[in-house]
Amino acid sequence: MQTQSLYDFARQQNIEVIAHPMPQAGSMSVMLDTGRCFIGMDRRVCDGSVQERVHLSHELGHCVTGSFYNIHAAVECRQRHENRADKWAIRTLIPVEDLDEAVAQGCTEVWELAERFQVTEEFVRKAVCYYVHGNLSAELYF
Repeated sequence: MQTQSLYDFARQQNIEVIAHPMPQAGSMSVMLDTGRCFIGMDRRVCDGSVQERVHLSHELGHCVTGSFYNIHAAVECRQRHENRADKWAIRTLIPVEDLDEAVAQGCTEVWELAERFQVTEEFVRKAVCYYVHGNLSAELYF
């Protein structure tokens, strides 16, 4: 899914994407009591780069899966919600069939896959771990 398609999807789902300064996080999503979601994106990641695609798809993942938490949530709870958002983003930006096809065509280096799918190398590592090992613990395998 291309970046513009992610924005179109957000619009179709009534998820407003707002430019908002977030120098430390780059992006954030919230759900109101009404169920309406909003995504805030820092201008430094809204430049058409792979960072924009990764941030936006991750935040959409929070909205689509309803995976939200507050500052009082336990670390395990936070990680569970972050993982759900990442898994949605992975399935959206790097479907397993497309990853298999890329590897079959000889695209096997992390940097090559990142370029091909227009994502970060870290995102590719998570995707490979998700599809191969069923988890997102890239630090265990790379």
